[in-house]
Parts: sequence; structure tokens; C-alpha cells
Amino acid sequence: MDYRKIIDELIEDGEKVLSTMYEDFDIEPPAMFVDSTMFTTWATRITNFLNTHFDDDIKLEYLKPLKDGYSGYRTWKVKREIELLKTLIKQVDNKEVMPKMNNTSVDAASILIIIFNKFHRVARQLRTRHDGRKTIEINDEYDVQDLLHAILLIHFEDIRDEEWTPSYAGASSRTDFLLKNEKIIIEVKKTRPKMTAKVLGEELIIDIEKYKEHPDCEKLLCFVYDPEGHLGNPTAIMNDLNKRHEGFAQVVIRPEM
Repeated sequence: MDYRKIIDELIEDGEKVLSTMYEDFDIEPPAMFVDSTMFTTWATRITNFLNTHFDDDIKLEYLKPLKDGYSGYRTWKVKREIELLKTLIKQVDNKEVMPKMNNTSVDAASILIIIFNKFHRVARQLRTRHDGRKTIEINDEYDVQDLLHAILLIHFEDIRDEEWTPSYAGASSRTDFLLKNEKIIIEVKKTRPKMTAKVLGEELIIDIEKYKEHPDCEKLLCFVYDPEGHLGNPTAIMNDLNKRHEGFAQVVIRPEM
């Protein structure tokens, strides 16, 4: 779901509500009001949107002006709500505020991108333990999978690892993780000294075509962990593959050197 587009539309419609403002001289002191019908319709849309997609603490903060019944359909309430919606856009863009997970691939994908972005920091933090105690060391793809699986459990309920995929090019293979409810497959790779951008690109192209046949895969996220910086230009790889398979597959290479 394009949350920015929805919020932009609510802001635009709020400006239309403001265009109906008038001064009421029958009260003391006179005050500025807006059309009550337009205000109510607009406020209901905002309330439904926040109730559906955001947690209670966010709803309480962003619905305060609209819930203030004492001052009626005052102009200041519309102006204040528009400012709050503009703030909400910035917070969603910066991942400071996350919409509720509604078991949709788009919402889940946003959570996964954040996990991939923070993965290297988590792995690095685990290297330092009290009294030099043992910890997980990320040496190969299995280590990446183990740590990623543990992090995924914070956000997702039904995580299935090693699911068989349909036969592709005469052979079947396994996925790394299937998020059953969200219909997302996560393919995990860790770079190695002799892995060039060309080799990685060829592997990912095969994976993407293969997963298009999977009945439970509506979106594929390929997480490539490159802590040693073996890939000279990871941005070019991501841009090329993501543009080519936009809407189905997304490749994320982290950390970016």
C-alpha cells in the first residue's frame, strides 16, 4: 500500500475543507469555522485510515484535534490536522513510524528492508559479549540464515525454512525462508572472495525466475550479505535487477561500503 499517496490525498482534501472557512459573528467572540459536512467526511476518512493501519499510540497523537468536540468545526482544527499529517509522512518515510502489519506483502516487505538494513549492526554487536563469552560468528550463508531467522521471529509468526520450490531447469531446490501468511520468500546469500558481480547477478536471475513458479510467492526479497565488501559496485547490481523485476523481486545488498 502506498501510504504516502493516501496521506497526500488527505492533506489535499484538508485544504479543500479549509477553503470553506467562514467567520461566525453570532458567537462571542466571533470565530472561524468550516463546512461541517465536509469536515465530518474528511475527519472520518482520517480516523478510518489511522485505525486500520497504525497502532493506538499513533492514532491518539494524530487524532487529537479531530477528537476535540468542544470547539466544533473550527478552522484551527483542520490546519492542525494537516500539519500532523505532513509530520506523519516524514516519519513513515524515515521509518520512525511503521504502519501495522496487516498480513500483506507490502507491509511485511517494509519490515524486512529495515531488518536487512540493520543486520550488519546486529552481527557486529554480537561479536562483543561479556567476559568474552561465545557468540555466533558470521562465516557463511548458514550463519547468516540462523541469525536472520532469530530476528524474523520478532515480527512474523509462520516462518518456514527450507521449503521445496517447483522444478526449474530440470532440478528442484530449497528456499531459505517462506513467510507463509505474507506470501514472501526470502533468499539469503553471503558473498565470498571469488564471487564477482557477474556471478552474483547470474545466480540471482536464476533464483528470481525459479521463484516466479512458487504458488506461495507473491514477492521475493533477496538479501545479500557482503561484510567484506567483495562486490565492487553493489548499487549497480541492485538497480539493474530491481528495475528489471520491479513488483516481484527486490535485491538488497548490505552493508553498502
